[in-house]
Amino acid sequence: MAVTERESVVVDQVSKQLFMGGQWRDASTGRTFAVEDPSTGRTLCEVADAGEADARAALDIAAATQDSWAKYPPRQRGEILSRAYDLLLERQDDLALLMTLEMGKPLAEAKGEIAYSAEFFRWFAEEAVRIDGGYSVAPNGQSRFLLMRQPVGPCLLITPWNFPMAMGTRKIGPAVAAGCTMVLKPAQQTPLSALALADILREAGLPEGVLSVLPTTSAGEVSEPLIKDGRIRKLSFTGSTAVGRLLLGQASEKVLRTSMELGGNAPFLVFEDADLDAAVEGAMQAKMRNIGEACTAANRIYVHSSVAEEFSTRLSARMGALTVGRGTEDGVQVGPLIDSAALDKVQGLVDDAVERGARVLVGGERGDGDGYYYRPTVLADVQPSSKLSTTEIFGPVAPVLTFDSEEEAITLANDTEFGLVSYVFTQDLARSLRVSEALETGMVGLNQGVVSNPAAPFGGVKQSGLGREGGRVGIDEFLDLKYVGIGNV
Repeated sequence: MAVTERESVVVDQVSKQLFMGGQWRDASTGRTFAVEDPSTGRTLCEVADAGEADARAALDIAAATQDSWAKYPPRQRGEILSRAYDLLLERQDDLALLMTLEMGKPLAEAKGEIAYSAEFFRWFAEEAVRIDGGYSVAPNGQSRFLLMRQPVGPCLLITPWNFPMAMGTRKIGPAVAAGCTMVLKPAQQTPLSALALADILREAGLPEGVLSVLPTTSAGEVSEPLIKDGRIRKLSFTGSTAVGRLLLGQASEKVLRTSMELGGNAPFLVFEDADLDAAVEGAMQAKMRNIGEACTAANRIYVHSSVAEEFSTRLSARMGALTVGRGTEDGVQVGPLIDSAALDKVQGLVDDAVERGARVLVGGERGDGDGYYYRPTVLADVQPSSKLSTTEIFGPVAPVLTFDSEEEAITLANDTEFGLVSYVFTQDLARSLRVSEALETGMVGLNQGVVSNPAAPFGGVKQSGLGREGGRVGIDEFLDLKYVGIGNV
């Protein structure tokens, strides 16, 4: 399918250079790289490809700007975020189309992400003026304790491709509110949303030098020198657990503050007393948000054996009715996966499950067209030994497994190294509390299929990460606590 005139205009109006010191610059490497439209496999544009010299230059700028930015009045920092919030909403249609073109999600979902992204700026605009401290009398009465919270310093922010705008605002928002300078490295697949965001922040009045954006094909060439330099004092990463482990090892050399939002393997529990209509709707939300390419996606759907057949039938009907196609087209509900590797991975996981005895109730195959399409899929009789039971699927595949007791459901749900989010559907209040307390995850969706909210703390336990983003605690990740002991009082 040919790119339309409007699509060309939306892509053309975004700078394809690096953003550093408030200016657009070519990469020192002289390189560019292609940004691909996953719905067609064709190149949308070429973007500057940053290297180590660019990373060091961006760090120099961040370090030189940090002191003056930390002294910037909190109210003014909040007002910058408020103006950026307004601009995001004003340009929601163009930004959503840009996102759909570079990562594939349907336009309706992309518009939803822009609104969600903007809310992080609104939330942290309000938090900027609420950074507080403390004052107290020592127990012996002979001194005083003064507590103050100060910006941690220059930050390295690394964002993924699946929510290219929201993951940027979720990190930039609290960093701006706290008074930290930043170097942002967006995912190679989706640099355009990050570059558009940088331009919006520039227009909103963010001072030169506070934010740099460095698209690159060589993540290690850009991030490792910054982590090991010593002047970066905070690393915030969203991505796979494997890469998170690598970055944590590098960060340990300089004892950096880290936030890690890593992989997931979310269990979705449907008990025998659940409202099946609500459970199916929740499963559709938890599984199919962002084409299943979300760390919060329901990865293992456990249904009580007494209602498993009915649940699977209803879920299959809903999944099979979804329209697959290019996200820019009217009526499309499921776009392409991000690239050919993702498509091959999903097909391999489904093939493995079928070989081990799973039945395909709907889907189970690639879609039509030149892009990276996979049909929404429901699998029954999935064996716990299947690879998709232990692997983050990141695609539109819903494996249904069964359980017979509350204790078994909890054991199955917790049988993973990950612990980001769980979903529980039951109408029993006591069970709701028991199961929520017993689940080893940082978040629980109780009778709902979406947990993400800028006003709530997002994050996991075990190998799903460290720290929290969003909510009242989100800004704490970018602040150091200083204690001043006052004597002779």
